[in-house]
Amino acid sequence: MLSRLRHDLLAITERDPASRGTLETALTYPGLHALWAHRVAHALWRRRLRFAARVVASLARALTGVDIHPAATLGEGVFIDHALGVVIGETAVVGDDVTIYQGVTLGGTSLTHEKRHPTIGNRVIIGAGAKVLGPITIGDDSRVGANAVVVNSVPANSVVVGIPGRVIARSSDAKNPTFKIVASELVPDPVGLSLESLFERLHDVEEEIGVRGRAHEVRPSAAGIWSGDDFSI
Repeated sequence: MLSRLRHDLLAITERDPASRGTLETALTYPGLHALWAHRVAHALWRRRLRFAARVVASLARALTGVDIHPAATLGEGVFIDHALGVVIGETAVVGDDVTIYQGVTLGGTSLTHEKRHPTIGNRVIIGAGAKVLGPITIGDDSRVGANAVVVNSVPANSVVVGIPGRVIARSSDAKNPTFKIVASELVPDPVGLSLESLFERLHDVEEEIGVRGRAHEVRPSAAGIWSGDDFSI
């Protein structure tokens, strides 16, 4: 247990550029406190001390803003950055060296007593506000974009963004991935794409009307009254 807690601490100091040392991190990082509390709650849960485990989890949620079910399985070196609003469900499994940002939900999509929460592979990064739902698997070394809603399994070494989440990039080299989750060119703008398509179709219609000589200028009458025909489609 002590070795695992130490690994959790060192993972943050190594991966967070804002960290200024182990002492400051140990005392001031709520995500680390939530993770350590979960280690205790999970140990109690496995020993069938379920009530005590839920009490520890509830206290941790009140103090840190992170809600982790005691039965959830979290690997070593998990980093919950900024912490607030993170929810991890009962049957969720999180691998080693995973980074989870604020507002992330690892939730379920059913009420049955079975595996209903996601399995997160090793070294996965889950962006702020992302929702990973259902008994799906996020492959090792993948990246989930901010505010993505992922409801299908994702292969290893992938970038997944959008609602619903879809893979937009893959890398075969886990140690030196060729993608960056923050690259603007990798994140599509659905509104922009829709407007672009609409403008293209409008241009085609205008050209067709112009060729047929049917184009006319729409304007009000001298009395300032618009004709009903001007608004017909």
